[in-house]
Amino acid sequence: MNQLHKSGEDYLEAVLFIEQQKGRVRSIDIARYLSVSKPSVNRALTNLQEMGYINKPTYGEVTITEAGRKRARTVAQKHLALTQFLTKVLGVSLSVAEKDACKIEHDISDETTQKLIEYLKKQEVENA
Repeated sequence: MNQLHKSGEDYLEAVLFIEQQKGRVRSIDIARYLSVSKPSVNRALTNLQEMGYINKPTYGEVTITEAGRKRARTVAQKHLALTQFLTKVLGVSLSVAEKDACKIEHDISDETTQKLIEYLKKQEVENA
């Protein structure tokens, strides 16, 4: 399998989010969600399909494979943990935290993410 780049992770995360919100995913939904052109979406989806992360018929809805779902959940988990840390611990505004989390989520290791999640859970218990 080819290496999935940052933009590919963003597209996968978008597919998962849209699927959870709407129950179905169309290219136009992805374009709107990511504020990109439909041709950009089509190129990205073709790459994701070649990597086995999604299924995209010529016409119809996009579906995410189990491998794609796993990868998208990992990215989404990192995004959420980073956003929570930046807002709750550091006091960063939500809008800035969302943007920064999106940048950091692609480069942070799984080990650091797990430690971050453990830290946030510990803080919740201590502050309860």
